[in-house]
Amino acid sequence: MATTLLGTGVFILPQMTIEKAHSGALVAWLLLTLAIIPVALVFGRLASVFPHAAGPAYFVEKAFGRTAGRTIGLIFLLVVPMGAPAAILMTFQFVNALIPLEGWSQVGAEILVILGLFLLNLRGIQVSAKLQFALTLCIVAVVVILFGASSFQQGLLTSITRHGMPEIPTVMIAAGIAFWSFLGIEAMTHLADDFRRPQQDMIPAMMMGTVLVGVIYVACTLLLLLVPTEKSVAMIGVFDALLGGYGAQVIGVLGIASGLATVNVYAASAARLVWSFSREGILPRCFAVKNAHGVPIRALAALLSVMASVIVLTYLTGQELEHLIAWSNGVFVIIYLMAMLAAAKLLPRQNLPLVVLGCGFCLALGIALGASMAYVFVLILLVAPFLWWQKSHLSRKQSLVMPE
Repeated sequence: MATTLLGTGVFILPQMTIEKAHSGALVAWLLLTLAIIPVALVFGRLASVFPHAAGPAYFVEKAFGRTAGRTIGLIFLLVVPMGAPAAILMTFQFVNALIPLEGWSQVGAEILVILGLFLLNLRGIQVSAKLQFALTLCIVAVVVILFGASSFQQGLLTSITRHGMPEIPTVMIAAGIAFWSFLGIEAMTHLADDFRRPQQDMIPAMMMGTVLVGVIYVACTLLLLLVPTEKSVAMIGVFDALLGGYGAQVIGVLGIASGLATVNVYAASAARLVWSFSREGILPRCFAVKNAHGVPIRALAALLSVMASVIVLTYLTGQELEHLIAWSNGVFVIIYLMAMLAAAKLLPRQNLPLVVLGCGFCLALGIALGASMAYVFVLILLVAPFLWWQKSHLSRKQSLVMPE
């Protein structure tokens, strides 16, 4: 879980939140880490009582019906065209630290990465969980070393006061961006069937992962506040200042590796979701095709093509990385809110305080994201009526062919 949550953002998001809120970024990360705990607990309890590979979509379907559940499943799928390009753009901030690229040359390199992901997945090659875990350990080790080195520097704590007092509006904006770091907290619910004892082990696993990730992000934010730098990737500047150089190489390589691994997981898992929806008749049947290696080739090609198109459109329209992040975050706010409402119906009443806290967190985050919530509302307005019509059409068709 920690590997999933750290992903691409651990060396980038703290810098983005500081640019928005200065010292308020530290407050935003602390509040976000505390506020996400009730959400993690509710997901843990849902998954331990109702283990299912569909995760939030299954919980919502069980509580509110098939159309609602499938709507959540489809908007989860449709976040990939925004989330994966955002992860690629984050990754290229580390690439630029090693090999400066700009304009169409960077766009071309990003398209080549997507083509590389397609070729990599043709034979079903996946980044192993062990490699992902090794990357996470390296990231944690670097943060610990940097934090230890900062404790030996004299006068660093005085530098934090130069940012001034936090302001609530900017703290909320920073929290809206920082929420990206906890996207994937629901991913553990998809793995509930893989636990030997989900009722005993699910909640401790989710809590350890959530708290660990929160602590790492708080530590990175504090480091950036303590050690001012002019580098485009601030963590590289912090590494150089505290350890005497090689920041671009160490932070750059870790950022590129974790970013590409994360995008590969995005692409592979989303392609299989498209294949599954195609087999169930939710999406066109043409995507229900696998190659000799068991890879849903058409679904993969379609998803990667959409990702490439979003990257080109992002460059042509001058959209910022934070816009893609905010739009993706808005989708997950709705997914998490619907899961909390499902928990209110499915779980025993003693869980109601946690559910209320979780709902409050989602609503506050939705307010913080503001106009960026428009993307998810447009998706719902398109997807929900289509699924309702599809269900009604199928029911009428079945009633016509039933024997008298």
